[in-house]
Amino acid sequence: MMHALRLVSIGTAIGLAVSGTATADAKLTVKQLPAPVRKAAVENLRGGVITGASTEIENGKTRYEVETTIAGHGRDLLFEADGTLVSVEEAVALDAVPDGVRKALTSRGKVLKVESVTTGATVTYEGIVERAGKRSEVTVGADGAPVQP
Repeated sequence: MMHALRLVSIGTAIGLAVSGTATADAKLTVKQLPAPVRKAAVENLRGGVITGASTEIENGKTRYEVETTIAGHGRDLLFEADGTLVSVEEAVALDAVPDGVRKALTSRGKVLKVESVTTGATVTYEGIVERAGKRSEVTVGADGAPVQP
């Protein structure tokens, strides 16, 4: 699932454009995040800055997304209410992805954006590609094989 990222100052509420079974429920300030989520977010910053937060409901379960910027690119952290890190979405350059991923994405059109999505030990790649004026989202595994988001 690709999220529209809007960089804003800490404490400013933001919205997310999402699709599939997840919905953006509420924009939050950092102070409105549950304490375990705030703590876990800070522990996972890796030198980045928190730029926004929101809740989303995915398959009936409320989760908290903390948007960060690190080294000039977006990095979104998804947490359970208890602070458990569920996944990390990070903007990556097309030339930084494995060859199979690059080939799979470029074969579908002009690559506009790529994110790596790490869930546990599994890494997938989400790309926004454009062909004949139409944009689509493509999700592939590290080998370039299509996967369902």
